[in-house]
Amino acid sequence: MASIGLVEIFFALICFVILHHISNRNWHLINWPVIGMLPEIIFNLHRPHERITELMEITGCTYMFRGPWFSDMRVLNTADPANVNYIMNTNFSNFPKGSEFLKIFDILGDGIFNSDSDLWKSQRRSSQALITHQRFYKFLVKTIHDKVTKGIVPVLDHVCKQGIVMDMQDFFQRFTFDATCMLVTGYDPGCLSTEFPKIEFAEAMDAAEEAIFHRHSWPETIWKAQRMLGLGQEHKLKKAWETLDRVVAEYISRKREERDQRLESKNEEEEGVDLLTSFMIEADAMASKSSADKFLRDTILNLMLAGRDTTSSGLSWFFWLLSENPKVWTKIREELKAIIPPNEGSNWRLFRTEEVNKVAYLHAALCESLRLYPPVPFQHKAPLQPDILPSGHRVDPKMKILFSLYSMGRMKSIWGEDCLEFKPERWISERGTVKHQPSYRFMAFNAGPRTCLGKEVAFTQMKVVAADIIHNYQIEVVKGHPVAPSASIILHMKHGLKVRVSKRWA
Repeated sequence: MASIGLVEIFFALICFVILHHISNRNWHLINWPVIGMLPEIIFNLHRPHERITELMEITGCTYMFRGPWFSDMRVLNTADPANVNYIMNTNFSNFPKGSEFLKIFDILGDGIFNSDSDLWKSQRRSSQALITHQRFYKFLVKTIHDKVTKGIVPVLDHVCKQGIVMDMQDFFQRFTFDATCMLVTGYDPGCLSTEFPKIEFAEAMDAAEEAIFHRHSWPETIWKAQRMLGLGQEHKLKKAWETLDRVVAEYISRKREERDQRLESKNEEEEGVDLLTSFMIEADAMASKSSADKFLRDTILNLMLAGRDTTSSGLSWFFWLLSENPKVWTKIREELKAIIPPNEGSNWRLFRTEEVNKVAYLHAALCESLRLYPPVPFQHKAPLQPDILPSGHRVDPKMKILFSLYSMGRMKSIWGEDCLEFKPERWISERGTVKHQPSYRFMAFNAGPRTCLGKEVAFTQMKVVAADIIHNYQIEVVKGHPVAPSASIILHMKHGLKVRVSKRWA
């Protein structure tokens, strides 16, 4: 009698897993011999955020993922607010980003997102002082105004006149890329224009984000092998890294030349100063030019990632949700109309930052959109010492802990039976003001000591842009256009957001 070989057994096992998965999407995680829970990743590469959410529901908001036996990959996934609060606040010192985080996000160098301990504290102090300074706020207000009047309005008017279909996600990425470049480096790359030019820096960032996501999905041994062989996502990451380094080096060199030639005018000083110029003062105190250049490179890249992608993602999902919920769109228009002085009428108009900061319902609608579609859909930590989380799960330094922000917004245990509904009203108090939600429930801007420094910058940008578009234009998503999250460290739309735009006023 012929013996059954190992290959046949393995093949039969794989077939069983495939059939089991196809027949029942709600199956529990199975830790298979040798391969661990790897099939779970393979079968859900096209829908990782949705699958993690399903598993959170099945397991009560926390579960352990184990990779193949040779990888020693253990990841505790959680959407439990008690765990989040414990890790991000109560016992913050025991849960740094960790060395594993630094390996995965190595392209960001020693910037604020990767750093821990004293280095992180120093960078946060410096960044906070600059971002909260009145000069920077004035520069922010001017930058947004310029990009709206010279970028958003001309492009939307062009799209209306031509009657063409526009990818609104690409449109918002171009806006935030230009605005962030101006705020961080002082230069406007002119990405948002009627020509829709190709911007290699933006494309390189997209490629890097996708590759970093794959590093989260696969055991370290696999993606390191890809890197060594120059294959797949690691090959793309290498090319992206080279592009980002080259472009950032050009920005630094140009800024140094400007400083040396003292081209900054008094008028520019009054309006504010970009972050690169400010950080150069700190870099000048460093021991060597190479260490100064690395500090500036890492700082710029971290700030560009934070400013460009998160805000554009937030705006894209927000306008899609508005298209799905026209009553909310109407209510925001009514709120905006109420703050317009009577002598101006209610026709074409652009709103000032101090005006949009007064409106509660628009702010609530943005919060509700960020709850359901957080721009950064997950985070991870690593314990320094063994610990026990409030959920009762034990963790140790060889494990990673992953928070799913995407899943947190979809948990009935956190937000109630209507958690999947887009309801800005859940953010409005009886007095008509915006309700505060603890950051360990609503983590769109992180939580605890690492709460996002750019939160107010992001809200200012989103509210001004949203108000101007909602009041002056009608946006209609192309019928049948598929909308789904992409597999990336930023919650982009996999297929973009195809829309038709028309003017409300003649």
